[in-house]
Amino acid sequence: MSIATRDPTSRDASSDDGVAIQPHGSFFGRRKGHKLRSRQADLIEHLLPRLALDIASPGPPDLAVVFDAPAADIRLEIGFGGGEHLIAEARAFPKVGFIGCEPYVNGMAKILTQIEAHNIGNIRLFAGDAAELLAWAPRHSLARIDLIHPDPWPKRRHWKRRFVQDATVAAMARALKPHGEFRFVSDINDYCAWTLAHLSRSPDFIWTAERASDWRLPWVDYTMTRYGAKAEREGRHAAYLRFRKVG
Repeated sequence: MSIATRDPTSRDASSDDGVAIQPHGSFFGRRKGHKLRSRQADLIEHLLPRLALDIASPGPPDLAVVFDAPAADIRLEIGFGGGEHLIAEARAFPKVGFIGCEPYVNGMAKILTQIEAHNIGNIRLFAGDAAELLAWAPRHSLARIDLIHPDPWPKRRHWKRRFVQDATVAAMARALKPHGEFRFVSDINDYCAWTLAHLSRSPDFIWTAERASDWRLPWVDYTMTRYGAKAEREGRHAAYLRFRKVG
């Protein structure tokens, strides 16, 4: 594939640039950035506990019970950033339950602001490591998993920090329903190739693309994130990869 490259070092939160790294399972990175506004801090203190999943206890037999109303399907977005895509999806599909995983405190504050503003009731949140969440989730409980513009960890010595690894691919396969989907978006050539390689060697997934437009163009109803829009303005084109769980 041919995808425009960019300088990925701006997203590398490694210890080499003086940023404190907190390894936690499959998560490596900064957990807090700019100081929260008072309203954001209030939402973290009072709204987040009502929406947060507690994985200290065993996972429920049916993940739908974590939502107030019965959920027809449940989707997980890993590392939702500012939450633009997750909020749009939750509003467009009110009968679907959404779980957003984001260890970055400022991203959590942003999505809580939107959840409150739009009175969204079909989102639950997890402020921790997605690998631990996948291990906690019941087998075959998710209809879809989205990983959109993840940190590429471009330096070779940091590739082990990328979310897509053989172990996490197996964990996603366990949590997805038969014929469920894993969707991946990135404008980093190397990470797209890395993801294709890892998913292609998994017996649990097939790549759904049949023609170039299937990975060059966003899927129907895709909500562009602010990072994605900025990348396009700067001439960087993402790949939109969809993998189906083998039944």
